[in-house]
Amino acid sequence: MLRTWPSTERPREKLLARGAEALSEAELLAILLGTGTRGATAVDLARGLLVEFGGLRGLLEADHRRLLAARGLGLARYAQLKASLELVRRYLESRLERGDALSSPADTRRFIAARLRGHPHEVFAALFLDNRHRVIRFEEMFRGTIDGASVYPREIVRRALELNAAALIVAHNHPSGVAEPSHADRALTHRLREAVGLVDVRLLDHLVVGDGEIVSFAERGWV
Repeated sequence: MLRTWPSTERPREKLLARGAEALSEAELLAILLGTGTRGATAVDLARGLLVEFGGLRGLLEADHRRLLAARGLGLARYAQLKASLELVRRYLESRLERGDALSSPADTRRFIAARLRGHPHEVFAALFLDNRHRVIRFEEMFRGTIDGASVYPREIVRRALELNAAALIVAHNHPSGVAEPSHADRALTHRLREAVGLVDVRLLDHLVVGDGEIVSFAERGWV
């Protein structure tokens, strides 16, 4: 039982004494789970889940059937895991709230990665901005199969006009995990830049979200 451990080794007490960054992923997950199962502490349960799902990301992105079938997880703990993931997404989104100017490219990337990474299919999204680069809205515009999504520049132009946007950042994920843009990605970016330019909307960047990296078209001089 965790209560028999030295207080400095119990995850919750360790967090309070040394900060969350001092804990391992298993210890952080154990705090979220709260208790273990018969014959296993919360930390044992957390370690087992991380091994079974191939790490924290695999666990948090697993579908509900697989999660509910895992040892030690039920509806209540499934809800806790999904709620924790949604809280992180909303926290990142709150840093890009309407009316705030984009002052941190890192915040923008973290938010977009949190929204797009992990989808089993391709999702194309747009972050609409005003003339001072303040956030108006983030929207998922198109969804596709594992191989790609059909993107229609005219729909993005229409939405930009509806929102009175002056600039935008677009992004999409690669379900393969490889962030390197394809020739089709570059051709689409060129068409989109021209289309929004006709209505005086500036395309600031196109981000491609992979498994462990994000490629910026702006950084490569492609927009």
